[in-house]
Amino acid sequence: MQLDQKEKGFSFLREGPLDMRMDGTRSLTARQIVNEWSEKNLGELFREYGEDPRWRRAAKAIVESRRRKPLTTTTQLAELLTQALPGKTRGKLHPATLVFQALRILVNDELGVLQEALNKAIAALSIGGRLGVISFHSLEDRLVKNCFRMAASSRQPDGTRVPALVKILTKKPIVPSLREMRSNPRSRSAKMRFVEKIDALSEGVL
Repeated sequence: MQLDQKEKGFSFLREGPLDMRMDGTRSLTARQIVNEWSEKNLGELFREYGEDPRWRRAAKAIVESRRRKPLTTTTQLAELLTQALPGKTRGKLHPATLVFQALRILVNDELGVLQEALNKAIAALSIGGRLGVISFHSLEDRLVKNCFRMAASSRQPDGTRVPALVKILTKKPIVPSLREMRSNPRSRSAKMRFVEKIDALSEGVL
């Protein structure tokens, strides 16, 4: 629901401040990033966290624009990106989508928080308990998939063997039906994965 609060500044469809903090006590804001970071650092951010194929153009446009006037609102940034990145990327996405995604992920340390939450959730499960996670972009889904694989494996990256914690219930992620996507457009990028906590000794996965 925070995504729909215009004062949070998450949406390029609503006028709001370039904030993007879920937690208002955090110090870093999207406004600071777009107005203070170097073109190189902005580009790397949009490439890594936004996976935006036009990251160079986006970073350059922001730096050139802020020389004339600081970027302070969501619509300012969205309009700038619409002009700098005409057309839609990946078929359906608004030109500002991936840049806004990258900014939001960094401001809220979303991937770090997700990793911590996954580790704690798996540890908290009782034997037979199940954990389902819905992700909404490839960075999240990749993290969830890798975390589940690691927890389901008895062999660690350094070669040591430990008891597996879970078994994977979804070889492939569950995705929304066409009917659901039509009734709930936000579900179109959702992927759900499940694991179940196991007793490694009884399952024989040591």
